[in-house]
Amino acid sequence: MPAFCRPIAYATFARELAGLETTRGLFRSAFAISLHEQSQADIDQAEASIAALVATVNGRVHSSNPQARIAHLHDVLFDVSGFRGNVDDYYNPANSYVPNVLATRRGLPITLVLIYKCVAEGVGLAVQGINAPGHFLAAVDCPEPSSSSRGGNGRMFVDPFFSGDLLDRQDVCRRIAETTGRAVPDADEWFLPASHRQWLTRMLHNLQAVFAQAGRERDLYAMQELQELLVAQA
Repeated sequence: MPAFCRPIAYATFARELAGLETTRGLFRSAFAISLHEQSQADIDQAEASIAALVATVNGRVHSSNPQARIAHLHDVLFDVSGFRGNVDDYYNPANSYVPNVLATRRGLPITLVLIYKCVAEGVGLAVQGINAPGHFLAAVDCPEPSSSSRGGNGRMFVDPFFSGDLLDRQDVCRRIAETTGRAVPDADEWFLPASHRQWLTRMLHNLQAVFAQAGRERDLYAMQELQELLVAQA
């Protein structure tokens, strides 16, 4: 049993890690982290919220063209539903909790990319997380020719934190520079996809940093216990 993490969060996280290689497993593992502070949060309700967004996008799409699917996806997520980054309260731990982000439509880049990935894959798109320093992004497979928003190699970079901005490689480098305060060259290392394990690691590191800054030692140790569990099950 954990010494600091709420038992339901620890047990659920441990159970869901078994399916971590799938998008659903990633979503459910990320959701489990929120149970440390929100033990009554309902994973079935969260999955139903994703399914409702998928159904709304699918109801609008009448083409197999990935560009059309992306356009409808962005309209539903960003224009209609209003998902975007929480710039007013960026360091609130709730921005890392899936149920909060689904309810408020506000969150951190990494949590918003997770929701984007789940909905996008539900409408037939392939999405990877890009573990860029300072700012997590989405990369969408888009084999058809498009404008300068293409990231090369048939990929389009998307920033759900800024309402679905479409980025090219130079834009990504500029965004990294803005968030980290240092210029970066256009190098392949900034565009590598994140494994699901790296995804969860970054989410837990974000929370550890927030709790450390706020002096919330017990919550910091709780996130470290989840981190140890993630490493142990690698």
